[in-house]
Amino acid sequence: MNTMMLQATVKPECVADVEAAAQTMFAAIEAAQPEGVHYSSCRSSDGVTFVALLALDDGVENPLPTIAEFRDFQAGLGAWLAAPPVPDQMTVVGSYRMF
Repeated sequence: MNTMMLQATVKPECVADVEAAAQTMFAAIEAAQPEGVHYSSCRSSDGVTFVALLALDDGVENPLPTIAEFRDFQAGLGAWLAAPPVPDQMTVVGSYRMF
């Protein structure tokens, strides 16, 4: 399983825009039901830091870029982010129903 974490800090005035766009994006992903994809987004207690987790089953190519709302979300990041995102490849050592 290929797992990535992305941490990003958004401009305080953009938090509502990010959350609205994320809800739209996740609704589209839910409707598309791509196989082998595990994806989540969480907002930290500081109110401006978001953490996204993406896991792809072995042999699965990331299908998210084929979803228009995912591309729209990615396009909006340039205006919303306060700093460049920090990606990190991860190795799952344990999980309960997360991946």
